[in-house]
Amino acid sequence: MSLQIETQGNGPDLVLVHGWGVNSGVWQPVLPLLRQHYRVSCVDLPGHGASRDVPMPSTLEAVAQQVLQVTPMSAVWLGWSLGGLICMQIAIQAAARVRALVLSNVTPRFVMAPDWPHAMPPHQLEAFAAELAGDFAGTVRRFLGLQVLGDERARDTLPVLRDSVRARGAPDTVSLSVALDILRDSDLRGELHRINVPTLVMSGAYDRLTPALAGQFIASRIPGAEFSCFPRTAHAPFISHPADFLRMLNGFVQTAVSNSNQSHDHAN
Repeated sequence: MSLQIETQGNGPDLVLVHGWGVNSGVWQPVLPLLRQHYRVSCVDLPGHGASRDVPMPSTLEAVAQQVLQVTPMSAVWLGWSLGGLICMQIAIQAAARVRALVLSNVTPRFVMAPDWPHAMPPHQLEAFAAELAGDFAGTVRRFLGLQVLGDERARDTLPVLRDSVRARGAPDTVSLSVALDILRDSDLRGELHRINVPTLVMSGAYDRLTPALAGQFIASRIPGAEFSCFPRTAHAPFISHPADFLRMLNGFVQTAVSNSNQSHDHAN
């Protein structure tokens, strides 16, 4: 069974990969403008949205492979939160498929460790996992609330996140639980140097889930990566501050695609 993907627009291929507990509908605030410039492919991750009946694999590598099976052979990849972790894994294991990488509110390791303070305390993730089976709606509601905490436009952003979950139906709770295990267990800190594509890392100054210091770390480990931090913004800048987000994204992608085309022309 394949993942569901929707493609629209014209231009360079751009793949959008959403985060935990939502679905590709979360991109709706920026999708109308994106499809004016790109051929946009929005994928629903296993157990989420229109891919609800596709089980979530148990490893990050397997999820990446599932996504690769339904996406263009060469594209710019934009990943948010869990989606960004998946996109980093794709850039590591299938670099030829990635023209450029845009990481929004991403961390290489979601839970704290003695040598990694820029993350969620393990007990917080464990609490989400424990609550999930008994109170799915409440767990997702609390998780979405964490995503906007501190954002200057939290009141406007939270309803959009909630609507994106409702619009395509509730995700599968078993897959959500497996995905939490992936978030708990994944650690790409030692692999980031293997990413060898143009990369833009974007963070929110008030993000509690994937702190800006985690984004800075990623940018410092990926050769040549750019870093940008949105002030007064939390975990979903493409919803809370879409104009700023699109300006940063478009500027980076246009340069990366142009340089990619020139390199291809010189090679020929």
